[in-house]
This record gives sequence, C-alpha cells and structure tokens, in this order.
Amino acid sequence: MDDKENKRNVRNIDESNDDSGEDKAFAAEGKAEDDGVRKAMEDLEELRKTMLRRQADFDNYRKRIERERGEDAKRATARVIENLIPVLDGFEQALAAHREAEYESYRKGFELIYKQLMENIVKLGAERAEPVGKSFDPHLHQAMDRTETTEHPDGTILQVFQPGYLFHGRVLRPAMVRVAVHPAAASKAGVN
Repeated sequence: MDDKENKRNVRNIDESNDDSGEDKAFAAEGKAEDDGVRKAMEDLEELRKTMLRRQADFDNYRKRIERERGEDAKRATARVIENLIPVLDGFEQALAAHREAEYESYRKGFELIYKQLMENIVKLGAERAEPVGKSFDPHLHQAMDRTETTEHPDGTILQVFQPGYLFHGRVLRPAMVRVAVHPAAASKAGVN
C-alpha cells in the first residue's frame, strides 16, 4: 500500500501545484480585467466631462445667437423708426400750416393718421423727447440757438425746433433746441 499511497500523494501534490498555477492564471486574468474596467471607467469619466463641456459650449452659443437675434431685431426696428421720423415731421408741419375752418375735415383725418402712426412707433419702443424746461444735455440735444436771459437757469432748454427720438435709451435723432445762457456766461464764452 505504500506504493499506492505514494502515488496518491504525488498525484495530490501535482494537482495542488496545478491548482496554484490556475490560481495564478486566474489572479492575472482578474488583474487584467480590473485594469480593463479601471481604464473603461476613466474613459467613461473623460467622455462625461467632454460631453458636459460640449453642452456648456452649446448653451453659450445658443444664448449668444438669441442675444444677437434680439439685437438685430432692435437695429432693424430702429432703422424703420428712423425712416418714419421725417414722415411724422411732415404730418406735424401739415397740421400746423392749415388752421383755417375750410381745412377742418382734412385736419381731423390727418390728426387721426398722425396719432395712429405715433402710437405704433411708441409700441415699437421709440419715445419722443420733450426737453422744454430741462437742462441741456449734448448727448440728447443739439443746440441750434442760444438766448441770453436771466429769467431761466443757465443751460435750460427754451424751445424745440425739431423733436428728438430715443429707442431703448439710444438716441435716434437729437432734439434741435434753443438754450438759455446767462449774459455773463455768454460774454465769457465769447472772450475765449
């Protein structure tokens, strides 16, 4: 029996050596799989970050395009209003010219048309500047004449020759005005 037992022990040792080889192969294979999983996770994280960057870039692009479209629409509206301002001036001059009774029916028609046109321009975002009694501002007004007086504070607008128009805070046309100037300030201005 010794011989049989020896063979059995040798076989068990060989099998145990084979098992440890399999364990090593299995462990190496597991490590390779872990490395592959780790690499895949890193790649996935990099793709996620790239996707988030692309999404943020696209959102910024979309917002910029929307802002530019809004600005383009405002510019186009401003151009239309600028072209209509002389028409308004013509209406105002026509209404001021004929005060006689025989033109009354025409005047009413012109006044209605003028009112509708002005209301629509205001709806588009334009506003008419009425600077009489306000201080002169070279950004909003164009001084066409000055009057020496002490009845009004220096730099007060006394008369509007042509009204000015603003569109969302931007000057479409400055108001042409007459400005009050104190005599002392006027003589000092003439000396320089």
